[in-house]
Amino acid sequence: MVDIGDRIKRRRIRLGLTQEELAARTELSKGFISQLERNLNSPSIATLMDILEALGTDLADFFASESESKVVFTSEDVFVKENEAGYSIAWLVTNAQKNALEPILVTLESGCETERDDPHEGEEFGYVLAGTVMLHLGERKFRVRKGESFSFKSAQEHYLKNNGKKQALILWVSTPPSF
Repeated sequence: MVDIGDRIKRRRIRLGLTQEELAARTELSKGFISQLERNLNSPSIATLMDILEALGTDLADFFASESESKVVFTSEDVFVKENEAGYSIAWLVTNAQKNALEPILVTLESGCETERDDPHEGEEFGYVLAGTVMLHLGERKFRVRKGESFSFKSAQEHYLKNNGKKQALILWVSTPPSF
């Protein structure tokens, strides 16, 4: 959750403004600014835009530049999608679709394959953690064993198939996000 009051206060202090000065610039009361900074009051969008203008920023920059990105992701952050076709995908980073890359963990049962991914912009990287898979890249096929990796441009249809007798586990990263 975004702490709007704290962000306004930090920006005001960074600019060397008092609450009175910010209130005067926005035609608001010092009491309102004080309550806002302590999260005892919430501004309307129009009032927030006026405050941000007085602080030399806008909505997009205010929320983007001040936001702290999550760095460490735990098992509680992982979202798993089970598939009836014998594989599952675990999204390892929450909201990765807003990032430049998207890491997933693919569990592929013996004899099963992932959905076929149509050609798209970007690149793919994978590392086989367990088992052996067959990477289908257009008309070509590549065997990728435990401890080996693959990397390719996503300009051709591609998918993985597990022809082995054991479950395969693959760390797969796509850029831009496409899973």
